[in-house]
Amino acid sequence: MGKSFGFRLLATDGAARRGEISTPRGIIRTPAFMPVGTAATVKAMFPEQVRAAGADIVLGNTYHLMLRPGAERIAALGGLHKFMQWPHPILTDSGGFQVMSLSELRKVTEEGVTFRSHLDGAMFDLTPERAIEIQRLLDSDIVMQLDECIRLPAADAEVERAMRLSLRWAERCRRAFEGAPDGRALFGIVQGGTLPKLRQESAQALVEMGFQGYAIGGLAVGEPQEVMLQMVETAAAELPAGKPRYLMGVGEPEDILLAVERGIDMFDCVLPTRAGRHALAYTRFGKLNLKNARHAEDPQPLDETSECPAARDYSRAYLHHLVKANEILGAMLLSWANVAYYQSLMNGMREAISAGRFADFAAETRAGWERGE
Repeated sequence: MGKSFGFRLLATDGAARRGEISTPRGIIRTPAFMPVGTAATVKAMFPEQVRAAGADIVLGNTYHLMLRPGAERIAALGGLHKFMQWPHPILTDSGGFQVMSLSELRKVTEEGVTFRSHLDGAMFDLTPERAIEIQRLLDSDIVMQLDECIRLPAADAEVERAMRLSLRWAERCRRAFEGAPDGRALFGIVQGGTLPKLRQESAQALVEMGFQGYAIGGLAVGEPQEVMLQMVETAAAELPAGKPRYLMGVGEPEDILLAVERGIDMFDCVLPTRAGRHALAYTRFGKLNLKNARHAEDPQPLDETSECPAARDYSRAYLHHLVKANEILGAMLLSWANVAYYQSLMNGMREAISAGRFADFAAETRAGWERGE
């Protein structure tokens, strides 16, 4: 493949940025939304649909893939891209968040974290070095450092302890990543809870270490939106303009708009597909609950102007029927429509930034959501 990883800033509008991340497996247009392919699949979608919807990159999950089917097995089968039939860029998260949220028994030490699998109860050790090894076996294009994610709210002292441990783990991940194939990138993760001083210190320390990109983690976990945005602003102010910035686990379309407005380039969230499996459609008219009886005789599609067949060609009455009948096709069509809507939103933001009208685009988009059908 031979091409280096890089980031090119193409346009700005206020703090909002349009850019391109170059990887050996293709260009990632930013702002970018990464559909989540937790277990080597974006749930209820074919890879070809994900690509046709406009996605340049998907996210895979280190925790789930190390437990099943195993990183060594995936490597023996040709790597994650071949395994899941996605020849385009893949980012893998480090597994830290899943260890926190899914493992009933876990122990965090300076060395790493020991945890019990939620699948079969087997015990595993995940160190910074092992997290990098797993992601290199998967052959992901963008690799995330292992960090400690703590539940919020938490005492300030506990937030500081976890942030400093995450910084020490970041340095170990950086050393373990040395010698990675050309074109692969390692991102550091800014932690610090909802404490601006810790967020600043974390970001500054990571920049001093030197990573190919920087993520902001530990947010969108229940804190008020204004607090999340304050932490985004605080961290982004410390990060270099020439490197991509990734807000992990976000989120709702409104949150994405607000974060792009504050200089964020990359996002991921399970919401589009999870909502689709639960009969909720994201559209330019806002959210539509296809369980509602008012859709039972509605011949309109979700959005007749959409380029996505799922949103354009199937009536709401049919989608309502599929949902009520618990047919798998309902989840498939709504997931497809939602992923396509998210990608159209990102494309609209990219074009608006280039045209210098991001504020107008954001206002028009919000007005559409509020106006409804």
